[in-house]
Amino acid sequence: MEEETGKTEGYSERNDKEEVFTKVVRAGKRTYFFDVKSTRHEDLYLTITESKKRMGKEGKMFYEKHKIFLYKEDFEKFTEGLREAVEFADNGVINHQEKAVMIEPVGVVSEVTANEFSDVEFEDLGSN
Repeated sequence: MEEETGKTEGYSERNDKEEVFTKVVRAGKRTYFFDVKSTRHEDLYLTITESKKRMGKEGKMFYEKHKIFLYKEDFEKFTEGLREAVEFADNGVINHQEKAVMIEPVGVVSEVTANEFSDVEFEDLGSN
């Protein structure tokens, strides 16, 4: 896996002020960009971009990109969730401070209708 770090060159003056730090991670057919940017009020936030090279219908290559915006107030919860997910994907175990919990894969996935999600409010998601 190849990695690069530093400030991105070649941006206009406006973008140069927004983009504070860039970390590029090349992993096989994918490239991940971790960009720290600044708002007009100089608050920092993170964008995580996954870029994959794809073949178009006419045979032309293009890059498919998926982006996540992560704001400072969510860094701790996001990092903990990512750490746990990576740990579980790596060895099937989640360690919680003093005890280890083994989670068995579930063989049956129940179907969920769109109506079951329609009553969720975004404010409800942050109440934990």
